[in-house]
Amino acid sequence: MYIELRHLRTIRAIHQAGGLARAADMMNMTQSALSHQVAGLEDQVGMELFVRRSKPMTLSSAGIRLLRTADRILPEIAALEEEFQSLRSGKTGRLHIAIQCHACFDWLFPVLEMFRHAWPEVDVDIRAGLAFDSFPALLREEVDLVISSNPEPLPGLTFNPLFDYAPTFVASAQNPLAAKAMIEAEDFRDQTLITYPVTRDKLDVFTDLLTPAKVEPRAQRPVELTAVILMLVGSNRGVAVLPDWVIRDVKMNADYVTRPLAPGNLTRRLFAVTRDEDAAKPFMAHFLRLGRSEPVKLQRA
Repeated sequence: MYIELRHLRTIRAIHQAGGLARAADMMNMTQSALSHQVAGLEDQVGMELFVRRSKPMTLSSAGIRLLRTADRILPEIAALEEEFQSLRSGKTGRLHIAIQCHACFDWLFPVLEMFRHAWPEVDVDIRAGLAFDSFPALLREEVDLVISSNPEPLPGLTFNPLFDYAPTFVASAQNPLAAKAMIEAEDFRDQTLITYPVTRDKLDVFTDLLTPAKVEPRAQRPVELTAVILMLVGSNRGVAVLPDWVIRDVKMNADYVTRPLAPGNLTRRLFAVTRDEDAAKPFMAHFLRLGRSEPVKLQRA
């Protein structure tokens, strides 16, 4: 037996209309064409679907079973068509994000809060478990966007620039380095460096300063949370290098000092990495606009 969607629509229309003539008008087809379709459907089923001697036409027991199927399947098909239309128009979709920098949470959450109000039908999630194998996950469509400051040109991926930031030294006001106007690589040799628990190739202080200078800090202490890093720094338990937007709240705090890293013009660029075909989606384009504008407000705060 081969039942098509048009068969389900036919039996529902005849049941609603109570006869072939009105059902044919509802379906914008001739009565003879509809009658022919019903005959073909009954051939498929192998029994009558309507009691033709009644007025209005009523369904046989077999017809009632088929109507139940139509009432279950056709609304699902209509909902699916609406979802596809929303996808085509960019109203809905999925935005699962992997993050390669712990500090990004400071600006990402305000951006996502604004985004969800504009795009309530987009499924948003942060996939922290994939953060450090994120580009392969993006290509496999396990995530839809990666926040990264380490561009790796890969076929099929677009690195959308968001904003530039300055990795900035932060220490306790009691630390001897507080007397310096600018911090050099050699200054870290007798310091405990507090960092996020990631590999050194993902830490600006190593990639841009310490590793090129072949300088090793006295100790390195990994800490998961930004707030805990700042608490330890304020207690003079170590020093840190954090993006400028992270330390905006401690710049005016007498317990801390912030200093640029030598030679004084060190900046990095943050990217939102997408698959090539996704960057132009309306909701993705809006997220990229928010990601370019909102973090800058934190840098200026």
